[in-house]
Amino acid sequence: MTRVVVPGPRDVRATLDEPATDEGWTAGSDGDTDRCVVACPPHPQHGGSRSDRRLRAVSAALTGRGVACLRIDYGSWDEGTGERADAARALDWAGKRYDAVGPFGYSFGGAVALLVAAERADLRAVAALAPAPGLPNGADAAGALGRVEAPTLVVCGERDDTVDCERVATAARAAGKTVERLPADHHFVGGTDAVADTVGPFLAEHTSPAGPE
Repeated sequence: MTRVVVPGPRDVRATLDEPATDEGWTAGSDGDTDRCVVACPPHPQHGGSRSDRRLRAVSAALTGRGVACLRIDYGSWDEGTGERADAARALDWAGKRYDAVGPFGYSFGGAVALLVAAERADLRAVAALAPAPGLPNGADAAGALGRVEAPTLVVCGERDDTVDCERVATAARAAGKTVERLPADHHFVGGTDAVADTVGPFLAEHTSPAGPE
């Protein structure tokens, strides 16, 4: 676990979780992983941070499969505009160090991940957990799905009454993306293992040099 300051005009701090080479995955020629997922937290004004338990669960699932995970904190609150730029800069940082990168986000962070992915062609995979359909600044995450080129996973809780995840799921299906449902509410209480077991393998598989089987 390494603390990282993401370069840019905003104060973006992050934690880089890296896999141990004794966990059964195949390292690159230099012994290090060549894959990294940038994890975007939920709404920062509602307590969202890089220490979110859903982000940590997905990170553990990734590192156990040989994929690094950069869990970020956004800079100061900016209605979604600055937060989206924060995620983009974190992906830039990861892209200079890893061959394959992609974003993951939960709730507000899920919307951030989808919107950033819609603007880039260099991503290998995208995953959004209970994503909000948009950001406070009016950016439409559900509408952005049709512009996302990378393989994409949207995961919704069946009892989610906090955000309109179904709107995102409908748009994802229309765009040919993968949609999974878990028997949970928006917070996935008691369901972090299921979250990790759903999101982790998808991102690991699609960022693999060999691609999905």
